[in-house]
Amino acid sequence: MSIRVALYHRSQYHYDRPVEMGPHVIRLRPAPHCRTPVLSYSLRVTPEDHFLNWQQDPYGNYLARMVFHKPTTEFNVEVAVNAEMTVINPFDFFLEAEAEHYPFTYTPTLLKDLMPFLHVSPIMEGSPLAEFLRTVDRTPRKTIDFLVDLNRHLKEEINYVIRMEPGVQSCDETLTKRSGSCRDSGWLLVNILRHLGFAARFVSGYLIQHTADVKSLDGPSGPENDFTDLHAWTEVFLPGAGWIGLDPTSGLLAGEGHIPLACTPEPISAAPITGSTTQAECDFQVTMTVTRIHEDPRVTKPYTEEQWNAITQFGHAVDERLSAGDVRLTMGGEP
Repeated sequence: MSIRVALYHRSQYHYDRPVEMGPHVIRLRPAPHCRTPVLSYSLRVTPEDHFLNWQQDPYGNYLARMVFHKPTTEFNVEVAVNAEMTVINPFDFFLEAEAEHYPFTYTPTLLKDLMPFLHVSPIMEGSPLAEFLRTVDRTPRKTIDFLVDLNRHLKEEINYVIRMEPGVQSCDETLTKRSGSCRDSGWLLVNILRHLGFAARFVSGYLIQHTADVKSLDGPSGPENDFTDLHAWTEVFLPGAGWIGLDPTSGLLAGEGHIPLACTPEPISAAPITGSTTQAECDFQVTMTVTRIHEDPRVTKPYTEEQWNAITQFGHAVDERLSAGDVRLTMGGEP
């Protein structure tokens, strides 16, 4: 079963006077390791008088570097993605034998490759982060069980809020407030995992959520309408499995609705759009939509009324052709 969707994302900047635009970097293309099948992708930027150079950063993320030639009062970025929302089992992986149980250590070769994702800043004794780490149950057990419990625990500890201020809160600030945006919770989990010996990175991406075909009988049914937005979460490196997505906002592992755009050691390197302009007042607007363009029939939503009518009409047409050809159907007995 799959649902094909069209995601549209537009960021509009309107300036009150012509501005000189420095080079801009746009990180809004699905990452190479995205597990959700991406059928098509397009990026359109105005003003059209610019030079576009596609690059990959040191971590493999796609970057669109834009150089603008003339002053402008408008800067618009439009992204269109067609994706196949085939159900992904987030637990569909194997671990190397030495990594099946926590705690484990990376091999020297892996350790060298993962150094940027293991870096931690010193924490003060008695700080909120230090106190939280002290409460983590480090009883040896299966690695995946340890990570699932930690991710779910963080979801219960930190309340999700929509925060419009730029930047990411410090770990201590998020733990003190017991609230934060998705990027705050994602960065907090990155730091917790690193202090526990895991290589972890910050992820900026798209989140697509569909309304359920049927209402849940024993819990929340999810969004009332199909929904998409920019989102942030965490990826942890597990030997044998590679990078595995953990979403502390929901307490779940990343699935087909998580489309990573940029995965980096620090949040600043994953910002969707970065660049500079000369000083001016700016009116900023964002538009995001997701539309179903194809749905396979399924148990919870087999066919629409229009599809059932079409099937019935086709059946009547077949019966008429059989009758016109004097084709007689019998059952049992000798011919």
